[in-house]
Amino acid sequence: MDIVFLIGRILFALMFVSAGVNHLRHSDAMAGYAQFKKVPAAKLSVQLSGLLMLLGGLSVITGIYIDLGAVVLAVLLVVMAIKMHDFWTVTDPQAKQPEMISFFKNISMAGGALFIFALTATEGSEFGPMWVGSLFAGS
Repeated sequence: MDIVFLIGRILFALMFVSAGVNHLRHSDAMAGYAQFKKVPAAKLSVQLSGLLMLLGGLSVITGIYIDLGAVVLAVLLVVMAIKMHDFWTVTDPQAKQPEMISFFKNISMAGGALFIFALTATEGSEFGPMWVGSLFAGS
């Protein structure tokens, strides 16, 4: 079953590695949308979120403090869903649906990250091969 857990971790986290790299490589372009959404220090926020996505995704993939990486991703996803995909403020019906989809995509992925956190932070449990054990197990 370890191989299934490893494949699942990789498939889940590849999106964050890719998005993190994208945020870092294209931070100038993404900062414009962040400014539109009234994100403070837009470019720095884009870069910081990219770094957190990249490190969180790599943590889940490599097995180095998976629980920490997963909880960072969960928090980041909820914050980004609320700030960047606030569909309840959109008045244009054409624009509302994509924002709602993005909001619930982020929220559902936060749920997945919390599952990974719970599985790996439980003392004595493993979620596939791990290089460095759980940071939160037993706390």
